[in-house]
Amino acid sequence: MTEAEDRKPQSDEARMAFRPPAGIEVGDSESETTSEFALPTGLDVPQSTSSEPEGSAFTTPGGYSIEDASPAFTPATGIPRISLTKDLPWQDRMRTMLRMPVAERPAPERMPRVEEEGPAVPRVLDLTLRIGELLLAGGEGAEDVEAAMFAVCRSYGLDRCEPNVTFTLLSISYQPSLVDDPVSASRTVRRRGTDYTRLAAVYQLVDDLSDPESHISLEEAYGRLAEMRRNRHPYPTWVLTSASGLLAGAASVLVGGDLIVFVAAMLGAMLGDRLAWLCAGRGLPEFYQFTVAAMPPAAIGVALTLTHVDVKASAVITGGLFALLPGRALVAGVQDGLTGFYITASARLLEVMYFFVGIVVGVLVILYFGVNLGAKLDPDAALNISPRPYWQIAASMLLSLTFAVLLQQERSTVLAVTLNGGVAWVVYGAMHYTGEFSPVAATAVAAGLVGLFGQLMARYRFASALPYTTAAIGPLLPGSATYFGLLSIAQNNVDKGLVSLATAASLAMAIAIGVNLGSEISRLFLRIGSPEKRRAAKRTRGF
Repeated sequence: MTEAEDRKPQSDEARMAFRPPAGIEVGDSESETTSEFALPTGLDVPQSTSSEPEGSAFTTPGGYSIEDASPAFTPATGIPRISLTKDLPWQDRMRTMLRMPVAERPAPERMPRVEEEGPAVPRVLDLTLRIGELLLAGGEGAEDVEAAMFAVCRSYGLDRCEPNVTFTLLSISYQPSLVDDPVSASRTVRRRGTDYTRLAAVYQLVDDLSDPESHISLEEAYGRLAEMRRNRHPYPTWVLTSASGLLAGAASVLVGGDLIVFVAAMLGAMLGDRLAWLCAGRGLPEFYQFTVAAMPPAAIGVALTLTHVDVKASAVITGGLFALLPGRALVAGVQDGLTGFYITASARLLEVMYFFVGIVVGVLVILYFGVNLGAKLDPDAALNISPRPYWQIAASMLLSLTFAVLLQQERSTVLAVTLNGGVAWVVYGAMHYTGEFSPVAATAVAAGLVGLFGQLMARYRFASALPYTTAAIGPLLPGSATYFGLLSIAQNNVDKGLVSLATAASLAMAIAIGVNLGSEISRLFLRIGSPEKRRAAKRTRGF
């Protein structure tokens, strides 16, 4: 072959850009091919002592020992180490950690109740969900339910837990480590009922589990939980019906009623309560139960007007409304919204709206027939309510007492909540009647004191704040504004009626926000145990 033929390309392979230049020897073995990640010749790399053949982000660094590790993780960004004080209620400690990013939460201390092989994770998660179910069914706020679930998990050494509460759905996930698959469980709350005695027992169980000195096994916790479910309500049915009547009678005295009005409102509320129980036994939804329960007090008030009995019929109807207004659900819904649980808050407020519409339908039906029959009901009677301080203070305390019985509270909390309700009405009366403040402002301040005192009482007993606040807001509920708004609508004065209903809605929101603000103020000035106190979400500035 000539030199010219040798320069001539024989094929496409000869023209490749990767063909080695002439004079460069290339090995025949493919394994000799090098890359930019190959180690230079002569560089000695120490072999890893890890069991993994190749190092990864999850490989334990050399010289690391878990016994010598710090109990809290401090990122490189300089976040201060969190130290939670043990003598504070577990609600504050768990709420503090729930509002931290996961990487900043302090690791739980080793508990003696946890065996060497570790807790049974599925059973711990099941116990946590059952405890959360009782709290959520009892009307507790979503943040407090999550705090209780988080406390139960950490008490058994499960630190990488994330609870989640969405109205009727409870879920929790646990990740053993960064390389293990997470374990998740969920539970749906099918039925809800008000029993603050059971709620207090659940709080006591969570408090005992969170105490490092108490050694409660899973079997003992399950046994106590089963005992709570088997326990009967502390008050029989006839006591609840009588309490409903006394509540309506006390509310009628608050808005200017006398002894005859007290008895009439009591009979109407008791009859409405029995009808609601009958509807519940037939399986009717709560909407119709509220509709039926609102009719007897309104019917008795209209009947007294038609028979020309010289009584204040509006006070009879207003007293009956006080026993039905869903103040507990309203406060819980607004609290969830203020603490960032917007889905749960929306669902609870929608539930409150349905209950309120049921009450409106029941009262409007009776008022419509009463107006057509010639009943002389005065929508301006609300302006003629004269203050009677001693009678109204006594009535407000009786209202709070009976409300506490309806909520199935422990007998040891009834006196405290009764006094709290009396203080609330004294503040409201002093601001509204004496100081001539607007009813919305007076209601907000009185509700704020209810929340403040209720939170302080709850912290003193390491219990839930609901038994100390829910019944105490009873005297502040907007029963009068609701009735007169419905009466104006029944008399074809829709504009005036809507204004009165808007005032009722404003009073209800003032109660809910005031109670929540009072609780937050109590936490603001009390030591939580964290350098940054209880950190909340930052303002979004519209984004």
